[in-house]
Amino acid sequence: MAEQIAHEAQLSGEIEVDESYFGGHRKGKRGRGAAGKETIFGLLKWHGRVHAVMIPNAGHRTLMPIIQKKVQPASIVYSNSWHVYDKLDVLEFHHERIDHGRHLALGRHHINDIENFWSQAKRHLRRYNGIPRKDRHLFLAGCEWRLNIRPPAKLLKILTQWANLPA
Repeated sequence: MAEQIAHEAQLSGEIEVDESYFGGHRKGKRGRGAAGKETIFGLLKWHGRVHAVMIPNAGHRTLMPIIQKKVQPASIVYSNSWHVYDKLDVLEFHHERIDHGRHLALGRHHINDIENFWSQAKRHLRRYNGIPRKDRHLFLAGCEWRLNIRPPAKLLKILTQWANLPA
């Protein structure tokens, strides 16, 4: 899986970007700045692939190089209205903001697909009742790979081939 993910091409077209926070249930602050959470950044091409990566922080110095490396210039990038994404306005992308405080979508413009990926990944990881921090990137790569290899019949075929089982 890791080899296949590492050799993926840049994303182009309409791309959603968002960050999420993974980790055990903690009392206190939720979301950005919550103690003990792992920050994950994701990019999702509409009707296409997802790319997710663990990051040390969600600052613009961390996010912008990832976006510039993984997204082709002239693509449309959709984000929430967090100030870190303001830097996209001066880069080579067309940037659209979705203010979740006012609405979840503006016509067909939204970041609901990447939010759905976060929900699916967290639901999948929850069944393991805690994953050591050093191994979270492997489980996250598995979630990313499963979404990118659709439909399920294709996924089953690939896994069967890897296991050298008769089809």
